Amino acid sequence: MSHALEGWRSQGRWLDIHGLQVFVVESGPTSHERPPLVVLHGFPTSSHDFEPTLALLSRDRRVVLLDFPGFGLSAKPRDYSYSLLEQAEVAVLAWQRLGLRRAHLLAHDYGTSVATELLARRERDLLPFEFDSVTLCNGSMHIELAQLQATQQLLRSSTLGPWVARLATKRFFRARMRSIFGSPDAVSDARIDAMWAGIREADGHLRLPAISRYLDERTQFWSRWIGALRRLTLPTHVLWGKRDPVAVAAIAETLHGEITGSTLTWLDDLGHYPMLEQPRAWAQAVDAFIIRHDDGDASSPP
Repeated sequence: MSHALEGWRSQGRWLDIHGLQVFVVESGPTSHERPPLVVLHGFPTSSHDFEPTLALLSRDRRVVLLDFPGFGLSAKPRDYSYSLLEQAEVAVLAWQRLGLRRAHLLAHDYGTSVATELLARRERDLLPFEFDSVTLCNGSMHIELAQLQATQQLLRSSTLGPWVARLATKRFFRARMRSIFGSPDAVSDARIDAMWAGIREADGHLRLPAISRYLDERTQFWSRWIGALRRLTLPTHVLWGKRDPVAVAAIAETLHGEITGSTLTWLDDLGHYPMLEQPRAWAQAVDAFIIRHDDGDASSPP
């Protein structure tokens, strides 16, 4: 394991969620009038993607991050569905365990699909807490517009996926990641190696084919999830690295057009991982939006 990931491990703890060990990191003041921020990470990485921005985001509020099962430092069971529906349930139960009753929601990549399931449940009064705002960052919710990489397509194959997962190397992973940044040298080798270490932890790379079937769920539940976005009444921020070759700019434009009253912020020179490419600029954009939508009610529990 990389030194960076070991350091991240030391900052967090594990919650037992229905027999699964789910890794969580909390930072910032726990008693503050500002609602907390909960963060959902992307595929195939982990909550560690937000480590460079955590100090900035948690200066004045509690920030809660978790690794979904199958990712990072959480459990990676062989016999598990890895459905986005299951991942949404894990997030809900983890937040309940931590005593959250309301929060701002921030999601990146894979996490944006979990977020849309949460919003669909909210619409049906099936969430045990409320969101104050939603920030969606570089996710392929509109799967019909996404430009998926060949590796993503192969991993979802029941025959080829296991072979691709077993044969992938750190060198191959570095090249793949650099191809989706706004600039190939935007992120250090050490940071990318930490991402790779998180994937390989507890043989997590062998779970990638099962996890990759979430791409099919984006089609299967398209009406449920996009419908919830189109009817969303929460303050919504579409925050996008404009040079993303996977979750392309057209997705951001479509989301902004269909979510009533949404705010669209472009990060013009950044790609698929803007929080790693320019951590300060990205965190400032996140904070500038959510601070405008704090409820300001100090009597509401965090």
